[in-house]
Order: sequence, then structure tokens, then C-alpha cells
Amino acid sequence: MISVEQRRYNRQIAYWLLACAAVIFGMIVLGGVTRLTHSGLSMVEWRPLVGIIPPISEQDWLDVFAKYKLFPEYQKVNYGMSLDEFKYIFMYEYLHRVLGRIIGLIYFIPMVYFFVTQKVAGGYKRKLTILFVMGGLQGLMGWFMVMSGLVDNPRVSQYRLTAHLGLAVLIYAYMLWVAMDLLLEPVKGHIHNNIARFSKVLVWLIYFMILTGGLVAGIRAGFAYNTWPLMGEWFFPPGLFPEQLGFKAVFEDITTVQFNHRMFAYFLTVCIAIFVYKGTTARMLSGKAHTAMFALLIALILQVGLGISTLIYLVPVPLAAAHQAGAVVLLSAALYVAHRLSDVRQWRSTF
Repeated sequence: MISVEQRRYNRQIAYWLLACAAVIFGMIVLGGVTRLTHSGLSMVEWRPLVGIIPPISEQDWLDVFAKYKLFPEYQKVNYGMSLDEFKYIFMYEYLHRVLGRIIGLIYFIPMVYFFVTQKVAGGYKRKLTILFVMGGLQGLMGWFMVMSGLVDNPRVSQYRLTAHLGLAVLIYAYMLWVAMDLLLEPVKGHIHNNIARFSKVLVWLIYFMILTGGLVAGIRAGFAYNTWPLMGEWFFPPGLFPEQLGFKAVFEDITTVQFNHRMFAYFLTVCIAIFVYKGTTARMLSGKAHTAMFALLIALILQVGLGISTLIYLVPVPLAAAHQAGAVVLLSAALYVAHRLSDVRQWRSTF
């Protein structure tokens, strides 16, 4: 039995985690904008403990710009760009890195406080420590990704970009789940155990969908076949799964990567629609769980609309950033549903 005092501590920790998750959500969106504006390679040095102050004087800017000129992106893509144009892309990447440092501080300092004051119950110390380690690894992964674009090819590796995005989303999702563990009371009702299990499967399917979106972004596949529902004139466009690439086509061929992203989106839409239908028609389930399922369906509809709009309007930055944000919102809704159903009494039945 949890004491009243520990319940209060749990709420404090949960609210702190939710605040951190909200900032991470902003970080994911800002990371998308940084990529969409081609700003990610503008800072060619990694100074994790210093470098919080941006260039201020004109000479500072000239020095930073001179370093940028030594690397392939300037020499092959942005040759002849002005200092003002450089400042524009630099500031997006600068803000992205500064926000990463801020997240580290707003997580680490309260974590130490909660540990020292012994307000963390049970196995949550381990969970909070895992989140901290994951955050550190994410910083390293970010620089590892940037390094891939500072060589001959002035584009970051789609593999590293997808890993960077995937780890960020994984941190966000785990943080949200831990916060819900601490904050939410069990939901009353009964539901088929297969529906409850499938809610967790949906979480992983949405996460996988986000990873396929990372591949689309990494090789800029969104700029090809800007039509819907067909890809150009075809449902199955020519050139799918080119033989010369073999299995690598799944990760490296523009046509194949976009096709896979579309097909997985269709599959996920059907899965969520069936899940919501089955869940909302289940007997003896509370109104809160029903509301959560409808929220999941609404998030799906919005995300599908954003995805189609982003494609047919040739990936404008606001729409593309909203599409990335929508993916995280959809994942959040699925996490909430899965958490709600994990507390509900279940019985065996076919689904």
C-alpha cells in the first residue's frame, strides 16, 4: 500500500517527467525543422561542455563561417553563400544543440534532488537512471550523425539520422510511460486480453512507422512522387526494389523507401481502425478508456491528412514539421491507450 506522502512524491516526479517530455517533444520538432532547413551541418565542431554562447561580434561570425567553408557542404552545396545566409542556418542548429543542453539540466538537477531527498520509490531509481543514460547516448548519437555529413558527401547518413530520431522518440515514450505509471489511477472495467495486448503492439507499430519516416527524410524521398493516392501514374511504381541494391533498397532506394512508408501507413490505419472499433464495442469498459481510443483515432486522421498534404505540396517546412509532430502525438495517444488498458481486468477471448 502506497502512503499518502509517497503518492504526493510520485505526483511531483510525474509532473517533472511530463515537463521534460514536453521539452523533448519540442526538441524532436526543432530537430525536424533543422533538417528541413538543411541547417544540421552548419556547426562543424562538437563542444558538449562549452559553446553555449553563440558568435556575437562580426569577427566571431567570420571565424565560424571560415571553419564551415572548409567542409563539403559549403564547397559542394552552398558555395558562395553570404554571411547572412550562413547565420540563418547556423542559428537553427545552435538552438537545437542548446535545447539539448537545457534538457540535460532540467532532467539531471531534479533527478539528483529526488534521489538525495529519497522521494523516489521502488524500482523507479533504476528507471530514472536509465533515462539519464539514454539522454547521454542521444547526445553522442547526434554528433555521430553530424560527422557522417562532414566527409565527402555533404549529407548525413540516413541510418544515423533514423537512429538519432528513433532514440529521441524512445526516450520520450519511455519517459511518458514512467510518468503515467506514477500518476494515473487504475481504470475500472473489463476487456478482452487480446485487445489489451494489441494496444501495446500498436505502440511498436507506430514507433516503427516513425523510423520509416526517418528513412524518407534521410534520403529526401518525400520530394519524389508528389501525388496521392498513386505514385505518379502507378500504385506499384516501376523501379521498386531494384535488383542491384538487393535488400539495401529498403533503406537506400528513393522509390522503395517512399512506397514502404505509404504501405505501412495504410496498414497502420487499418490496424488502428479495427482496434478502436473492437475496443469501443467491448463490454464493461469505462468511459475514460473509450475516450482515449477515440483520441487515438482522431490523432491518426490528423496525421494521415498531414502526411498527404506534406507530400502533395512538396514538403514545405511548416507542414513537414507538423507531420513529424503529429507522429509523436499519435504515439503519445497510443501509449496512453495501452497504459489505460494495461490496468483493466482482462479475460481470455478471441480477437
